[in-house]
This record gives sequence, C-alpha cells and structure tokens, in this order.
Amino acid sequence: MNSLFITFEGPEGAGKTTIINMIAEELRKRGVNFISTREPGGIRIAESIRNIILNTENIEMDERTEALLYAAARRQHLAEKVIPALEEGKIVLCDRFVDSSLAYQGVGRGIGIDEIYQINQFAINGLMPNLTIYFDLDPKVGLERVHKSEEREVNRLDLEELDFHIKVQSGYAEIMKREPERFKRVDASNSIEDVYNDTLQVILEKIGEI
Repeated sequence: MNSLFITFEGPEGAGKTTIINMIAEELRKRGVNFISTREPGGIRIAESIRNIILNTENIEMDERTEALLYAAARRQHLAEKVIPALEEGKIVLCDRFVDSSLAYQGVGRGIGIDEIYQINQFAINGLMPNLTIYFDLDPKVGLERVHKSEEREVNRLDLEELDFHIKVQSGYAEIMKREPERFKRVDASNSIEDVYNDTLQVILEKIGEI
C-alpha cells in the first residue's frame, strides 16, 4: 500500500480528537498500516514546545514568536515521525498541520497567510497532505463545547475572545478556496456518530484510490 498523509482541521471544540480516535480504532480492526499523531506534539521535543505555546500563563507571547514555535515543532515532528512513517508506506493521520498556522496565526493573529506560509515552507520543505478533512462548526458552538467539557484541556487559544475564533474560521475559508481539491468538509454540528461515519467514508474512499 502506498503512503497517505491525512490531516484534520477545524475550530476549537469541533471534536477532531474524538473522531480521530474512533477512526484509528476502525482502521486497526481493518488491519490498515497507519499511525495517528498530533500537532503541535506527537514526539518529545514537539510536546515540550506545545507546553510552551499553549500554557495559559504565557499571555505575553508575541504572535510571531508563537508562529515560529509552531513551525519549529512542526519540523521536528515531520523529521522524527511523519516522514519516516510515510517512507515506510504507512497512512498518517495527523490532528492539525500547517493549515492551522495559516488560519490561527495568519488570519487570527493578523500576520498574513502568505507570511505564515513562507515561514512554514522552511519547516515542511514542500510536504503537504494528500487529504485534509475540515470539521465545519460555528466558533461560538465550539467554544461552548470547550467550556462545558471537563475532560478537555483548556489552552491559551481557548481564552481568546469569540472575535478571534471568527477570524480563524474566515482564514480556513480562504485556505479552502485556494486549494479546494485537497479539502473535504464535514459538518461537525451533527451527532458524533454522523460525524464519524461521514469522516470514515471520506477516508476509506481516499484509501481506495491508492
């Protein structure tokens, strides 16, 4: 089987992590050769950077510092985990990737999509996902889910005002307009079962193409 790089994007509270875990369990049952990972994180060094970025105490962090830290974590994660898995012919499921930086720092922080893309080109060296699944959800609903959940970690981005998350949503819309062929949109306002089934169908169709 050929390798596939599949990423998952969306606003806070969209349920990505839950759905990815369910997808991983199903692929495991089917005997699919895959790994599941996340950004920022997935490996020791990148998880350490994640702790710095998302620490709720680090409110003085400059937006460009934030963008550079994400890119640094991304590079190490790619070099140490993602690229080796792809070279071994595995399917890689990744909770967030470069599109998060384009939306959150590029538009949410107002740095600019093209500026953030330039920073990240150095980090990813041209490697982009074969498929990106976007969990579409009203940012207000997502934040309400976050604050109601007792299990989910509350990070520094969750503390941002609704206006910030609305900007992030517009950022994703712009990215998808630029690369419509790479994205598949899933309605994350539906039940977990429906979101899971819709996501699984998209992934199985993509796996069937290779």
